[in-house]
Amino acid sequence: MSIAAEASVVPFENAPVESAAAAPSSAPSSTPREGKVLIDASRPYAAESPARTVWSVVSTYTAWVLALAAAMALHAPWWQRLPFMVLASLVSVRVFILFHDVMHNALCRGPALWARACRALIWTFGLWILTPPRVWKESHNYHHANTAKIVGSHIGSFMMLTPAMYRKATPAQQRMYRIIRSPLNVLFGYFTVFLWGMCLRSLLKSPTKYWECALTLVLHVAQIVVVSKLFGFGAALTGVVGPIAIATGMGAYLFYAQHNFPDIFVQPRESWSYTRAATESSSFMEMSPLMHWFTGNIGYHHVHHLNSQIPFYNLPTAMAELPELQHPGRTSLRPRDIAAAFRLKLWDPDQGRMVGYDAA
Repeated sequence: MSIAAEASVVPFENAPVESAAAAPSSAPSSTPREGKVLIDASRPYAAESPARTVWSVVSTYTAWVLALAAAMALHAPWWQRLPFMVLASLVSVRVFILFHDVMHNALCRGPALWARACRALIWTFGLWILTPPRVWKESHNYHHANTAKIVGSHIGSFMMLTPAMYRKATPAQQRMYRIIRSPLNVLFGYFTVFLWGMCLRSLLKSPTKYWECALTLVLHVAQIVVVSKLFGFGAALTGVVGPIAIATGMGAYLFYAQHNFPDIFVQPRESWSYTRAATESSSFMEMSPLMHWFTGNIGYHHVHHLNSQIPFYNLPTAMAELPELQHPGRTSLRPRDIAAAFRLKLWDPDQGRMVGYDAA
């Protein structure tokens, strides 16, 4: 029921996007670039701007702390705190993208004092949002190196089967598959994906390796208890549990839809291509400028999968200037697109598209 790490994983530094080469011009050509040539064309956009990174971290963290403080406001009725709880949830998603980029070494690089301070700050946020950094890094790096392989892509992602594979599964396996891909698993990702998958499951598997999971759980319970004692249980709900629950549910859906959309292409493992997985198996999510801000441009997901070291603030520019990235599969947060994403359950290689359970 989780997207937590399974066994040991291959570090993303060994994936094709990390191969060293000089960056060629990104000028349009008559023949679409692919493979290493396209990866190389994306390298100029992976340059980090320290000033922009510092501004993004400071401004986002300031907004996050203020929103959380308002959500825990001592003298306001609980219903007046709800808008601030939602705001804190949305800003938490943006802070999570900063965490996500730091884990990819896209932000806060190098030995400079500001970079080390940034990494330390981001590390603590991972504990707050129930995402122990080591668990996330291992499972998410594996996901990048194995996206949209019909066999082997379930680590760090939502499991995907073909109709034939689903028919061969036992009834218990079919039930678990349905649970994993259920909207309820995404909606209640706070419990299923993060508390259980990221924290408890990993801790039970290897307590010494994943000691951060124990620290995460202790801090989570401690802050609920402390806020409840100081300001009341209502403040703990609107200022701790609520923002985390909403943010993790949003994050789980964004992750789901980025790799479960109508135009996705899923490749056989033996002929899998890294760049094709980025450009055809990762979506572009259409949003308003405000929602792109709250989600840290993660909607430009196909660009991120092509080169995970592109800082979030450079993703739109890379898409605008690289012709090969301008025609991705698209989805959105509109209700009809959310419903369409959840109807996609199985990859049918004969039809070359995602289908529902009726195909099995």
